[in-house]
Amino acid sequence: MAQQTLDEKLIWKELEKIADPEIPVLTLVEMKVIRSVRVQDNQVTVVISPTYVGCPAMDAMKDEIRSRLRDLGCEQINLETTFAPPWSTEMLDETTREKLRSFGIAPPAKHKGDLAATLAAPVPCPFCHSEKTHMESSFGPTLCRQIYYCDTCRQSFDRFKPL
Repeated sequence: MAQQTLDEKLIWKELEKIADPEIPVLTLVEMKVIRSVRVQDNQVTVVISPTYVGCPAMDAMKDEIRSRLRDLGCEQINLETTFAPPWSTEMLDETTREKLRSFGIAPPAKHKGDLAATLAAPVPCPFCHSEKTHMESSFGPTLCRQIYYCDTCRQSFDRFKPL
């Protein structure tokens, strides 16, 4: 079997299959964790940006990226981490936000730089869309989520923290 030619399009296609380890309904590409891909000679460089500095899932993400690229035939894999510009929930498109909502996680509201006002605004329930909700805990199952409760449908749900 002939080895396929490695190019950016092929690499991106494979990376688009990698689920976020903490939110499996989304991929690392949809989450904008994977920022860029470069292919030069036999070396593939993938630039990634964590949602939080010290994200505990980074090692799992890196391992999955390396594994997928090795399976494609990449021999030299360079993973670079960047914090500039910092990852922000403003990067998430509407399709990604809707996937979060459908999964039962309240998506982060667009804040356009006014994070304090966004954090003070009501959080609609992803199940019944009621704004009669309240925060139960500012810390959820992962660093990027909070726990809320809907007083209308009586469901607990996570909110993806706006950043």
